[in-house]
Amino acid sequence: MKRAILGPDHLLPAPSVPPPWPGREVHLDGSVTYVRDTPATGPDAEPALYVHGLGGSSQNWTDLAGLLAERLDGQAIDLPGFGRSEPGQRYTIPSFAQRVVRWIEHSDRGPVHLFGNSLGGSVSVHVAALRPDLVRTLTLVSPALPFLDFRRSLQGRMLPLLAVPRGERLAAWRLAQLAPEVMAQQVMESCVADLTRISDQRRQEALEEIRVRYEAEHYAAAYVRTFRGLVASFLRAYLPGSGSLWRLAAAVRAPTLVVGGRQDRLVDVRVAPQTARVIPDSRLMLLDGVGHVAQLEVPRLVARAVLGLLAETDGVGTALERPDMAG
Repeated sequence: MKRAILGPDHLLPAPSVPPPWPGREVHLDGSVTYVRDTPATGPDAEPALYVHGLGGSSQNWTDLAGLLAERLDGQAIDLPGFGRSEPGQRYTIPSFAQRVVRWIEHSDRGPVHLFGNSLGGSVSVHVAALRPDLVRTLTLVSPALPFLDFRRSLQGRMLPLLAVPRGERLAAWRLAQLAPEVMAQQVMESCVADLTRISDQRRQEALEEIRVRYEAEHYAAAYVRTFRGLVASFLRAYLPGSGSLWRLAAAVRAPTLVVGGRQDRLVDVRVAPQTARVIPDSRLMLLDGVGHVAQLEVPRLVARAVLGLLAETDGVGTALERPDMAG
């Protein structure tokens, strides 16, 4: 593990708040996967794929994908049951990873620069470990890799729900009790350390995403079943066997950037440094005053760290800056 380096800010576009990138429905293995495209603005851009976290969607990558469009021809997918993708049959890390693999194969764009936030981070680690031929570099933002002290996560309050028969119905009932505006505010407060960094446009888009969830009958079940699958993967990580996410992380060979926020309220803040220690070719950037979704809260800083990763893999990293906030 080493500290991340930052690419020059002037290589990024001028600050702006782009609208969500256009999306499309793709029929893949008998169901619809929703994909957003961020067209490349540079002639030599390489393919990238962005994978969101639990309860998120492809819109979580709007700013970062736009900032990196000179270097990366981006696509962001909605995992089964989330965003505008149809529900899946299973909601486990391996099943999500298989969908990501199938999309890369279907789109014939691999190997890609793979990005994952939270749940998407654990999914991306699974893909990078088992299908190294499909991954050029790996960027993990607050990856939800295993930890056992759920007092360090706001989502620990959901654990009793997993023991309730038909907990999905209870979750759906709870969802119906909250106005979309209240739910959107609660989600934002749990994910973001400094809400002043989030523009009015992004807040409005988050509200519209919440309304989409309210209209999707499958959403509560998808959320609860995915959380159950994530917790199960955490427990298996500390047992013998090849399915451990930590063992998979140790098998990753792609150059990797790990970004963590010191004010993360959803994933134990010790996970990002541990992830960087386990993955052999890794760089770590820990950010003070940043929460669970650094790509939303400080997208420009994350984009500069990605440029640093790309420069290193191109063999020109020595001229770049190693920031003090990198751990």
